Amino acid sequence: MSVPSGSVGVRLGTATGRAVVLAAVLGSGMTMLDGTVVNVALRTVGEDLDASLAELQWITNGYLLSLAGFILLGGSLGDRYGRRRVFVIGTIWFAVASLFCGLAPNPEVLIAARVLQGVGAALLTPGSLAMIQGAFAREDRARAIGAWTGLTSVAAALGPFVGGGLVQYASWRWIFLINLPLALLTVVVAQRAVPETLDPNAPRRFDAIGAVLAVLTLGGLTYALIEWGGALAPWAVLVSVLAAAGYVVDERRSDHPMLPLGIFADRTFSAANAMTLLVYAALGAVLFFLVLQLQTVGGYGALQAGVATLPITVCMLLLASRGGALAARIGPRIPMTVGPLVMAAGTLLLRGVGADVDYWTDVLPGLTVFGLGLALMVAPLTATVLAAASDEHAGIASGVNNAVARAGSLLAVAALPVAVGLGGDEYADPLAFDAAYETAVVACAVLLALGGVLSWLTIRDPGISAPAEVG
Repeated sequence: MSVPSGSVGVRLGTATGRAVVLAAVLGSGMTMLDGTVVNVALRTVGEDLDASLAELQWITNGYLLSLAGFILLGGSLGDRYGRRRVFVIGTIWFAVASLFCGLAPNPEVLIAARVLQGVGAALLTPGSLAMIQGAFAREDRARAIGAWTGLTSVAAALGPFVGGGLVQYASWRWIFLINLPLALLTVVVAQRAVPETLDPNAPRRFDAIGAVLAVLTLGGLTYALIEWGGALAPWAVLVSVLAAAGYVVDERRSDHPMLPLGIFADRTFSAANAMTLLVYAALGAVLFFLVLQLQTVGGYGALQAGVATLPITVCMLLLASRGGALAARIGPRIPMTVGPLVMAAGTLLLRGVGADVDYWTDVLPGLTVFGLGLALMVAPLTATVLAAASDEHAGIASGVNNAVARAGSLLAVAALPVAVGLGGDEYADPLAFDAAYETAVVACAVLLALGGVLSWLTIRDPGISAPAEVG
């Protein structure tokens, strides 16, 4: 039976409450795990399938592109037909696409399967958080979101670790095939224990034109960045600009918009998403470059490179929920400001990773500081975005924030290699990659610092009004 958002009132300490969190964590954790696990396998995939750097970028970005492009549609479908129902459909879709990824015989098939995988993730990801927002009693939502944030972030951070072990001792194909039993468990828990919620006022029609224009906007820009210098790159930019303009016009005129633009009238919602774009761009690029730097320049094996990122996992596991509790007490402004600044400091400490890398002095301190900042920032950010939207727009709010996060990583992974002078097969050349690495790391630190400054200037704690403008 489906019920409106907010009318269920599930409590966190109950069996149903634990089941809702478990299902949400399993589903979104699976997509986050897959979003990071691929990085540690890229070098091996490139060698096995004879892939170029551009093809490796598309293996990462094909997934992020379809995820970011369709995630708002996924949120809308969940609000209309039920968050649990769309979540389950997305999980099954994701599992089937993962099977195709694991069987891919060449880079082209793998890229296509990754695009399909991103569509499945776009259906289940907004539903995972919207199920929590819609099912839990208001007083338990912050703690439930904190638990969800911590555990799913651990899944993301475990990606390089799990991927490294599978790549080194089994096959890179198992980083995709492992999703099948996880998806089965997710579907069973969701179907048996999670209450259905929906928005009774959701429009009955869907903005298909808006969805297509969103994909064209991101796809055109991504293609231009990855293939910069090619004959089609300027045309891709033109397609992206025209599609973006068409998207805004379509959303304004539609009586059933995929993204009600009025949601951005809330200053906190807009500011938190702008900060998300900056921070997740840096996060995606740091993991992309660091794992390749450790393997290509530092001589690490896949498992070694994966285990190297373990400090982030530990920080998220121990401290992410505490970050949410801290924000509940003092407000989100300070955690959302200090967190990215701490992450920037940790990123700068990673500049020393090179050919003679020493893990204890060059990697461990930087990743620990980075993980501390991430644990402080993530739960307050998520809770702030959802609190700024009404319960009826839980799916859309979750979808927007997820889309922005994935778009940030997508654009950074597409743009930074070009910006630091990498192309072709240079990702496998230790000298060329090492020369580009430090510049990329500094650029990521700048993005994180800008995210912290933006939070300080724009985020206000509940009950504290923004200062009056002068002039």
